[in-house]
Amino acid sequence: MNNIFLLLGSNLGNRRSFLTQAIEHIEADIAPLIKASSVFETQSWGKTDAPDYLNQVLMLQTLLPAQVLLQKILAIENVLGRKREGKWGSRTIDIDILFYGDMIINEPDLQVPHPELHKRRFTLEPLAEIGADFVHPVLHKNILQLKNELKDVLIVKKV
Repeated sequence: MNNIFLLLGSNLGNRRSFLTQAIEHIEADIAPLIKASSVFETQSWGKTDAPDYLNQVLMLQTLLPAQVLLQKILAIENVLGRKREGKWGSRTIDIDILFYGDMIINEPDLQVPHPELHKRRFTLEPLAEIGADFVHPVLHKNILQLKNELKDVLIVKKV
């Protein structure tokens, strides 16, 4: 079984409901949750005039190949009304694969570990809550070390 870490984010509509619905779909279509972080409210990253996000990190275990996992995630986003309108655009739900075990995947539609996660407080705060000791397979540092080295000053707070 592979330990998978997913980041959920929503900044449109009933944000908490979209997170809850995403978790229900993930548990029904992919695998049961092993751990879930607290929900964090985060200033929009990359497009600072967008509404604030709710973010949460999930850990699950699966034998699904990474590409199958990605297709299931994209289907869940679609069911929950995700529209892809520009880079860093607002969305009802966003589900990112942060880690797929210790695998390194570099394909046109899938990069794992997520290439920006070590630069983003909105990712590392919830990730550190449930996976502080997990070692990034490229950077060879654990999540707590990465969080402590962050230069990102966006406000991220538990809600």
